[in-house]
Amino acid sequence: MNTTHSNVFTATEADFEQSVVEASRDRLVLVDFWAQWCGPCKALAPILEQVAESRADSVKIVKVDVDAEARLAQNNGVRAMPTLVIFRDGRAVSQLVGLQSADAIGQALDAVANA
Repeated sequence: MNTTHSNVFTATEADFEQSVVEASRDRLVLVDFWAQWCGPCKALAPILEQVAESRADSVKIVKVDVDAEARLAQNNGVRAMPTLVIFRDGRAVSQLVGLQSADAIGQALDAVANA
């Protein structure tokens, strides 16, 4: 797993099980399925940085490039970009599709954390 910025990581099919699924047993993991050519994905990146900074103690943020990891995206039901998938206790429990505000992401994380 590679670090893209201080609190945002990247994952591949090879390390997804450990960096996302297993990690979600300790804290929430938000996976951003994105693509280089996707304008809304680029707009979402600084918002995810903000969420990563403000929730560093409770949420791990992981980015997956759908062009490099097409099978991983398909296996997680990704049909549009960006797609955010929240993992908890080893499984995907929530999904947001499209450009989201920091508030909307925070509300989704809170809903999963409090469920």
